[in-house]
Amino acid sequence: HVQLVESGGSSVQPGGSLRLSCTASEYTHTRYCVAWFRQAPGREREGVAAIYSGLRASGATYYADTVKGRFTISHNTAKKTAFLQMNNLQTEDTAMYYCAYDPWGSVCTFARTYDYWGQGTQVTVS
Repeated sequence: HVQLVESGGSSVQPGGSLRLSCTASEYTHTRYCVAWFRQAPGREREGVAAIYSGLRASGATYYADTVKGRFTISHNTAKKTAFLQMNNLQTEDTAMYYCAYDPWGSVCTFARTYDYWGQGTQVTVS
């Protein structure tokens, strides 16, 4: 199975920035989705950002309305690493952030079934 490892979570003040990374042990397919989800205490897990990766370096991206304009997802396919650049962080962004991988992805909506998940990295904004 594919293993995903997140890093980059930390504690920052409102307005600060962080960049999360997610490195995969392997990608089993050439067309797939990589996404970031988050879950805060008392909240359901929600999709944050997703990106389609194909034969080209990057593809279509998707963002939750709450992070649009502040967060940017990217993917370095050569390094098998996805990034989530988070700017202007707010207290509402505090959550455990997870990366996920869908080997059969094409349209990378958050409703898709993501088969592989990382262990999560904590982001605290206070």
